[in-house]
Amino acid sequence: MKKTLSSLIIFIFVISCASPEVVNVIGPNDNKLSCEELSNEIARANELADKAQQAKKMDKAHNLGAILFFLPGYGMTMNNIQEATKAAKERTLHLNKIKEKKNC
Repeated sequence: MKKTLSSLIIFIFVISCASPEVVNVIGPNDNKLSCEELSNEIARANELADKAQQAKKMDKAHNLGAILFFLPGYGMTMNNIQEATKAAKERTLHLNKIKEKKNC
């Protein structure tokens, strides 16, 4: 019984922490990318920003678990979401500037 209860508590704790991927704004080979590769990277950055915003919704299990069982984790999750969204937007701007320089 103790193992089951411990496993359940650990499981709830783990799902209560959302961590959207925070992308690097500037990649080491960004200037070497072709126009098509730049477009793909922009699409990927936009997709990561969308995923981060989806993680913000209150109907997600990790948010409900964080509020019920680990309130500081909820605050950390919201901070991580803001950071991930900002980094994705900055990456998109950076890649668009490179596309303009290359006349894509």
